[in-house]
Amino acid sequence: MALVLLPGLNNLIEDISEEKKLPPPVVEAALREALLKGYERYRRTLYLGISEDPFEEDYFSNFDVGLDLEEEGYRVLASKIIVEEVESEDHQIAIDEVRQVAEDAQIGDTVVLDVTPEKDDFGRMAAATTKQVLAQKLRDQQRRMIQEEFADLEDPVLTARVIRFERQSVIMAVSSGLGRPEVEAELPRRDQLPNDNYRANATFKVFLKEVSEVPRRGPQLFVSRANAGLVVYLFENEVPEIQEGSVRIVAVAREANPPSRSVGPRTKVAVDSVEREVDPVGACIGARGSRIQQVVNELRGEKIDVIRWSQDPGQYIANSLSPARVEMVRLVDPEGQHAHVLVPPDQLSLAIGREGQNVRLAARLTGWKIDIKNASDYDQESEDAVVTELIAQRQEEEALQAEAEARLAAEQAARAEEDARLRELYPLPEDDEEYGDGEQELIESELSDSEVVEGNVSESEVSAGDVSESDVSEGGER
Repeated sequence: MALVLLPGLNNLIEDISEEKKLPPPVVEAALREALLKGYERYRRTLYLGISEDPFEEDYFSNFDVGLDLEEEGYRVLASKIIVEEVESEDHQIAIDEVRQVAEDAQIGDTVVLDVTPEKDDFGRMAAATTKQVLAQKLRDQQRRMIQEEFADLEDPVLTARVIRFERQSVIMAVSSGLGRPEVEAELPRRDQLPNDNYRANATFKVFLKEVSEVPRRGPQLFVSRANAGLVVYLFENEVPEIQEGSVRIVAVAREANPPSRSVGPRTKVAVDSVEREVDPVGACIGARGSRIQQVVNELRGEKIDVIRWSQDPGQYIANSLSPARVEMVRLVDPEGQHAHVLVPPDQLSLAIGREGQNVRLAARLTGWKIDIKNASDYDQESEDAVVTELIAQRQEEEALQAEAEARLAAEQAARAEEDARLRELYPLPEDDEEYGDGEQELIESELSDSEVVEGNVSESEVSAGDVSESDVSEGGER
C-alpha cells in the first residue's frame, strides 16, 4: 500500500518535543509505537461482535511502523518468514509468491511487507487508541528522562520557583543545571517551613528528596525545605573551611516543624576540625556571626546551635545541650547509651528547652538517651538502683532476642540438612550429570537437523488513501 499521509507531521513532532521537553527522536519513537498500537486495535475491532479475539499478547511482535518525515506519512510493515506452506498469513509468506519478485529467495528468509490499512478501515477507535498510547508513551519518556536527569545529581540542593498551589502542597519549578529546561516539583506540607512565605514566583533553596511515580500524574520530583541536608549544604557554601576540608560537619539534628506552634524551628549542628589551630565553631559562626546569619536568613530565622563534637561521649553530650550549663554527665549505661546529665536548678528549664525541644535534639544529635536531673537533689544511690533494674530488663530482652535468632537459625539448618538427605534418597532429574549431558545432546541433534538462513528484505507496495491529522491527534485521554 502507498504511504498514509499525515499533513503537518513534522510540525506535530516539533510542537510535542518543545512542549514535553523531549528530543525529537524520542517523540518519533513514541509516535511509531502508538501507531502500531492503533493498528493492533484496528485488527482486533474486526472481530468485535463476530467471534472471540484470536490474537495472543505477542501476536503483533513482528509488525512495525515506518515514518516518512520528508513526505509526512507512515506505513505499517510486517516481517514475514518464507515457508513452503503458509499457516499464519501475518507471520509467513509462501515461497512461490516471493519468487515472483525475487527468484533467489529461499525458505527461512525474512521479507518485510507493507500491510498499511486503508484510511476508512483504520477507524476512529484505532485513532483514539493511537492518541491515548502516544500520551502514555510520552509520559513514560518524561519519567525516564527526569529520573536520569535528577536521580544522580551530585548537588541535591536546587533553586526552586513557586508556580502554583495544590491543596496543601506548593508546586515549584526546578532545573538540574544551566541550560536545562525546568520541570515541576512538589513541596508537601510536611516539608515546608512555618516561617516561609510561599508566594507566586518566589525563589527558595530546596533539597531534592526523591524522584518517584505518582499514579495518574506521571513522574514527580519531591523536594523539601525541612530536610537536614539543606542545612549541611548552606553551611558548606558559607564556610570556606568546610569546603577546604579543615572543618567537617559530623552530625545534624533538625526539628523544622515542631509539634507545637509555641515552639519555633531549631537545628543543632556538631562540627569538628581536622587541624588543631582551626576553631570549628568559630569558623561556622564567622566574624560577628556573619556566616551563620546567612544560613539563618535562608531558613527564615530558624534557630541554629553550632556545637563542638568530641570523642568523649560525656563532653559531647554536655556540648550538645548548649546553651545550658552542665555540671556533670554520668554515663550510667554506656552499652545502652543512657546518660544522666546534672545541671544547676537555674539551668534546668534551659537544658530541657521549651516543650523538651533542646534535650530532644541533643539526644538525636548524640544518639544517647539523655535524662536531665537537678544537681541539687540528685540521689545517686536511688538513681543507680533504678538504672540497674533498667539494665537488667534490657539485658533480658536482648537475651530473649538472641535466643529467638539462634532457634530460628537452628531450624533453618535442620531443614537444609533434611532437604539434602531427601535429595540423596530421591534425586531430582537435574541432579543427575547424565541428565544434563543427554539433554544437551538432544538439543544439538535438533539444531543440526534445521537450517536458518537470513535473506534479503524486500518490500511490496499497494495503494492506500490519505489519513487526516485529526485521525491520529484527536481523541480523549482515559
